[in-house]
Amino acid sequence: MEKEKSLQMIADISNANGAPGFEDAVVEVFRRYAEGLGTLKEDHLRNFYIYRNENKGNRPVVQLDAHSDEVAFMVQAIKPDGTLRFIPLGGWVTSNVPAHKVWVRNADGEYIPGIVASKPPHYMTEAERKAPLEFSSMSVDVGAISREDAIENFHIRIGEPIVPDVTFRYDEKHDLMVGKSFDCRLGCASIMDTLKELQGEELNVDIVGACCTQEEVGTRGSVITSRVVHPDLAIVFEGCPADDTCVEPYMVQTAIKRGPMLRHVDARMITNPRFQRYALAMAEEKGIPVQDAVRSGGSTNGANIHLSGEGVPTIVIGIPVRYAHTHYGISAYADYENGIKLACEILRAINQDIIQSF
Repeated sequence: MEKEKSLQMIADISNANGAPGFEDAVVEVFRRYAEGLGTLKEDHLRNFYIYRNENKGNRPVVQLDAHSDEVAFMVQAIKPDGTLRFIPLGGWVTSNVPAHKVWVRNADGEYIPGIVASKPPHYMTEAERKAPLEFSSMSVDVGAISREDAIENFHIRIGEPIVPDVTFRYDEKHDLMVGKSFDCRLGCASIMDTLKELQGEELNVDIVGACCTQEEVGTRGSVITSRVVHPDLAIVFEGCPADDTCVEPYMVQTAIKRGPMLRHVDARMITNPRFQRYALAMAEEKGIPVQDAVRSGGSTNGANIHLSGEGVPTIVIGIPVRYAHTHYGISAYADYENGIKLACEILRAINQDIIQSF
């Protein structure tokens, strides 16, 4: 892998604005980086497919999955004072939302800057200070002074997406990436780099990369991609919430700089144990650091993919992301790279008989 090129791709994909249902700009970045990797297609949900050049059409199909959307918001109403009432798109904790910069798309398709505002403490009653923070008590301020000003001069309209205003940064000294939407733009970049690493190689399977929409609002895009691809096997790339800053040391299973995480279970999928153990054994054989985890919550597109067709053996290769589902994520490039190495080794080794054994 060419690290500098990979980092530039990650930056471009991470920086693209793509709230659930509004992934258009992200898809345009995918299209640019996927050029030459295979036949490119889209569906009406803006799911993006890459059919590998070397596919033959008469072999088992492996779906490489990731999702293109990010946790975001939507304009619900414009208040008389010109500020915007909004709703969450995806799983936010309200205390993480205020006092951050955001981009608000307007009626012209332009993203204009705003700030998530809440009532200043100077004007709060004692009861308001103690009350739990609700989305209804926050607003986005773009600088308008009235509803009319917001509509006529800022071209604000309801139903438009709002996304975090964050720019990707790489700290070379510590091998750390900082940016937004690592859940799951790191996964989308992983699909691209995996296909690049395997270019020209003869495999025993056909591969289709599928960057899915609307995962953060109920894994919706993967319902469609699994019907389109008809996979026999699936690898789901994810930006998984790191746990190394929030649980007891003995429970840490998704730490940054310890390799990608392979989960045995989450709230919506019991990972195929035979495929899971195969992947873990492959990592050990090839000297690729990995972490295996048991999760009681969360889910991925694997929830839909593994229940499609007659049942699809599916694993999740997760790149640990500190502070997922906030404006900022922190991830290690080494974990990203090792996730791709593992996927490539699996794809080089896998064949019809092995898939049948799962």
